[in-house]
Amino acid sequence: MGGGASRLGLPRLMAVAFVLLALCGFGVHGRNHIHKKPHGGGGGGRHRGGTVVSSPAVPPADEQTQPATPPPGIVPSDPAVPAQPEQCVFDVRAFGAVGDGTTDDTEAFRAAWRAACAVESAVISVPSDGTFTITTTTFAGPCKPGLVFQVDGVLMPPDGPDCWPPSDNRRQWLVFSNLDGLTVRGAGTIEGNGEDWWNLPCKPHRGPNGSTLRGPCDSPTLVRFFMSRNLVVEGLRVENSPEFHFRFDGCSDVRVDGLSIRSPANSPNTDGIHVENTERVAIYNSMISNGDDCISIGTGSYDVDIQNVTCGPGHGISIGSLGVHNSQACVANVTVRNAVIRNSDNGLRIKTWQGGMGSVSGISFDTVTMDNVRNCIIIDQFYCLDKRCMNQSTAVHVTDVSYANVRGSYDVRSAPIHFACSDTVPCTNITMSEVELLPFSGELVDDPFCWSAYGLQQTPTIPPIYCLQDGLPDSLLDNPDLRCR
Repeated sequence: MGGGASRLGLPRLMAVAFVLLALCGFGVHGRNHIHKKPHGGGGGGRHRGGTVVSSPAVPPADEQTQPATPPPGIVPSDPAVPAQPEQCVFDVRAFGAVGDGTTDDTEAFRAAWRAACAVESAVISVPSDGTFTITTTTFAGPCKPGLVFQVDGVLMPPDGPDCWPPSDNRRQWLVFSNLDGLTVRGAGTIEGNGEDWWNLPCKPHRGPNGSTLRGPCDSPTLVRFFMSRNLVVEGLRVENSPEFHFRFDGCSDVRVDGLSIRSPANSPNTDGIHVENTERVAIYNSMISNGDDCISIGTGSYDVDIQNVTCGPGHGISIGSLGVHNSQACVANVTVRNAVIRNSDNGLRIKTWQGGMGSVSGISFDTVTMDNVRNCIIIDQFYCLDKRCMNQSTAVHVTDVSYANVRGSYDVRSAPIHFACSDTVPCTNITMSEVELLPFSGELVDDPFCWSAYGLQQTPTIPPIYCLQDGLPDSLLDNPDLRCR
């Protein structure tokens, strides 16, 4: 279709563009719009790490023209249908995309974004019969309301670090920035081509005697949302990311629903969904298997609701790590309900570095099933990657954490419950109710570990947790509330 557009000739191409703008830009929409490749491209400029595809200038409402009369031969919407915004579809093939799995379709996607961004209720369509390769791109707003990025085919980056353009950012691939009301959805697949990234010598590898050898390494997050709000991500299959599959930074009012995220169990740093400096997040009805955290929640995250999520293999659901390099970290109001965690190194984990500040508070884990999980319930305020960290006198305060209806089986190589808290800033107000954890195989390990952990066992638990201390520690009596404000 891109080749057909080039054969139209400039006059006819300009006429088609005028018709499309009349239909999609001013509120009168045909039922099916085929968009030819616009002349001249316009839009984004290069910057370090790829191209930002910016939205075109949109005139103020009082300067916009009245709705145009559709040109001859174009059928407007049926007047008998109640007036609703009709979606105008921008097929990336109409902008020159090939979709054969090898051709670089980046410029076609950028052109489609520029055109759709200027139109209300637009849909950028990645068709189901193609495999589209694009390089690092930031799709930037602001855009008109109701924009949908519809992936029904396969969308993927270049195949590994050797094929990555030298001028492109190696820390991220697709970035959606400064947007309000974007929906990313579809029945297709975002394929990360991560295997060659995982095999880089700087990635974590098993060392002698069970140790881990690692070094610094840049690998891209597959899909990042930055400084955006009212986001919906639903229905997609996402697999084999070089590093994090999804990352939400500086966002608000996010809904993630019905995702399938898959990478091998030995793929390093491939967190399924990472949330940081983001508030009012809902993660629902998703299945995540990978080589790192199923869902990880970083600092600045508030009001996160996770329901009906199945994790594993992987490292479970994690809050943290927090407080690295003596930083302040704040996380509050996180709920996990009706979750299943299978064949994972950890289940429900809170991890903080020594020397940090701030707090983790208002955490609820309710109705979680464990299936052959090592470290089912763990709070670790001594988190350290190489076990050479120095003891420090400050810590992120962990308080108001409840575990209710947590049942299932654990890997007997570790105690199923582990609370390792700071001497100077102990964990407080931990509550346990209806916790029943039995060995997946082997003998019962009935010795939960507690250090500087204060709380209450509201009902008998299996194994029994006698090591929680009552009340508040002396170190917090003069300053009982260290929670972030």
